[in-house]
Amino acid sequence: MTIAGLMQDSDLMISSLISYAAQYHGAMEIVTRSVEGPIHRTTYAKAERRSRRLANVLINQFGIRQGDRVGTLAWTTYRHFELFFGVSGMGAVLHTTNPRLFDDQISYIINHAEDRVLFIDLDFVPMVEKLLPELERIEKFIILTDRDHMPETSLPDVLCYEELLAAEGDHYDWPVFDERAASSLCYTSGTTGNPKGVLYSHRSTIIHALGAAQNSAYGLSIYDTIMPIAPMYHANAWGLPYIAAMLGAKLVLPGPKMDGESIQNLIEAEGVTFSCAVPTIFSMLFQYLEDSGRKVESLKRTMIGGSAVPKAMTEKFLKTYGVTVLQLWGMTETSPLGVVACSTPQVDALPPTEREEVMDKQGRVQFGLEIKVLDEGGKPVARDGVAYGDLWVRGPWVSAGYYKSEGGKVLDKEGWFPTGDVVTIDQYGYMKITDRSKDVIKSGGEWISSIDIENLAVGHPKVLQAGVVGVFHPKWEERPILVIKPAPGQSPSPQEILDFLKGKIAKWWMPDRVFIVDEIPLTATGKIKKIALREQYKDCLSE
Repeated sequence: MTIAGLMQDSDLMISSLISYAAQYHGAMEIVTRSVEGPIHRTTYAKAERRSRRLANVLINQFGIRQGDRVGTLAWTTYRHFELFFGVSGMGAVLHTTNPRLFDDQISYIINHAEDRVLFIDLDFVPMVEKLLPELERIEKFIILTDRDHMPETSLPDVLCYEELLAAEGDHYDWPVFDERAASSLCYTSGTTGNPKGVLYSHRSTIIHALGAAQNSAYGLSIYDTIMPIAPMYHANAWGLPYIAAMLGAKLVLPGPKMDGESIQNLIEAEGVTFSCAVPTIFSMLFQYLEDSGRKVESLKRTMIGGSAVPKAMTEKFLKTYGVTVLQLWGMTETSPLGVVACSTPQVDALPPTEREEVMDKQGRVQFGLEIKVLDEGGKPVARDGVAYGDLWVRGPWVSAGYYKSEGGKVLDKEGWFPTGDVVTIDQYGYMKITDRSKDVIKSGGEWISSIDIENLAVGHPKVLQAGVVGVFHPKWEERPILVIKPAPGQSPSPQEILDFLKGKIAKWWMPDRVFIVDEIPLTATGKIKKIALREQYKDCLSE
């Protein structure tokens, strides 16, 4: 017979994060490079009051009810931060839309989510004007600015955010409801087919924040100054708005400017100690730092995810700028925390070369998440760092399915979610991504990792980006080809790249062709768009 514990029971609410921050860290700053241009400063206490005003706007002026979807097309700013808490806190669902998707994908997901109102940053007004005939359900358009900056627009009945907030009081009692209620909605980037919605809950978001903040993951505290370069429309800026509020850490929001100079200026001006982004963003930062001779002296740690981090990038961060890189593997469907490359006493005790090899992997599983790795026959692979298989995950912040059941049933009978990644696990518990299952190259019955070749290629000083895909070969079924975008002012030859790879990979892994191009196609999340490369070069070895 089970005996119930004598502990109080309360639902986990996102509103509790901003309430706590306002009460106990109310004077801590939230700094934004605003869309209008100037640096804007506020505090957690002010943000909480404005979030309550926003909740009153949604209820009193728009009739938004619990479960209604409220859309955003917005950058990472203090106003978007207010939406994170005001929308979810009153019981509605915050739907952050990625503005870098194709127009037809943006209109599709706004319609699919059934957003009732849409909050828009100034930059995106022309986009919404163009999409207006396709937007079926939007009742109100709100521009995230003040009256002085309101643009001329063809949008019907457009409203001004600051005027809406000014018309409401900040007295509002955050409601308490079932913690499993939906809180926010993010769509995948839709590399195959239409984007699919991942519907987070209050419970999953709070547990994710608690898990991600721990020392074995992001390792953050109130003493950090956090700047999420990963946008708020990418898996909720990797959970950092919630974590910062929970910890009371100073928060720096970069707004629309993601170039190297703007990022460096904010890091130094605001004393940023921790940041996060995909590798392509940090490549731009490096280029600016090298061209300008400037530094990022306050920055101590950075988290890089979205795709495997090239070894050359981690080495440059540490040796040139004194910044420790934490690799993160995750996905929209894991909120996104999965594994993080934090060390352990056992790994620290290894000889330097062995330790470096381990730490170059994506990292260790965090408490709260479970993983299994299965071979082609569905059996667990050995944890020896060599055997590879398909990665499955489960846990309280992992998706159980997609919004409106798109894609059908995705979990197996034991509740495991298929990630689509091919990985190895070593004896220390560190996971290494070998490839996406759809990107693995099978040549003559043997597997080739496109990620390993890419990471080596970008170590060449003349290479900025590298993409490897498998294309048809009449004898070997598939062979790898390498597409290179040179660093600015550089003109490497294909043979120069191949010579650089010699001795670093097996001979049969060597790309059959190297193509030097001006641009490599990227997805809306900044990853190399391999489906486009495969299509473009599909016949290059068939002769």
